[in-house]
Amino acid sequence: MATPTALVTSARHLLSGEGFARAVQLVVRDNDGIDEALAERIVDEALKFVAAAARTAGRHLRPSKTVDIGWHALILHTAMYRSLCSSIGRFVDHRPEGPATLRRDADTLDRTLDAIREAGYQPDSYLWGSPADTEVRAGDCMHSECTEGGSGCAAPPVS
Repeated sequence: MATPTALVTSARHLLSGEGFARAVQLVVRDNDGIDEALAERIVDEALKFVAAAARTAGRHLRPSKTVDIGWHALILHTAMYRSLCSSIGRFVDHRPEGPATLRRDADTLDRTLDAIREAGYQPDSYLWGSPADTEVRAGDCMHSECTEGGSGCAAPPVS
């Protein structure tokens, strides 16, 4: 799939203003040191990630630690998250791994950022890199790549 030439910088349009604000407030409430402006960026990137994962069958994608905070905030609003996934193509399952299986690699990050661009969005590079993952305080939750029959961060490939 070719990457669009004009990428959209925000995915906020995927939620109502109220829904976006609720997810942002959850990020602020649950993460010491994250202010509202940063929480808005995090939730926006989580929306881009979910949009890419919903449109990408068979590719191994995962959020950065920082973007994962926003994804959790979306998921905790279950009705809103279900509606979001329905509006963008398919439900994106959340399957967390345990500490013994946490993996990070540049190939998966590159693949995820490419999928976000292919979905039409410009990633906020700060929130996908090492500096944000070490400077932003957050829980150490990560998700495995999508694997057939295994755990994964996005919905399994469409049959």
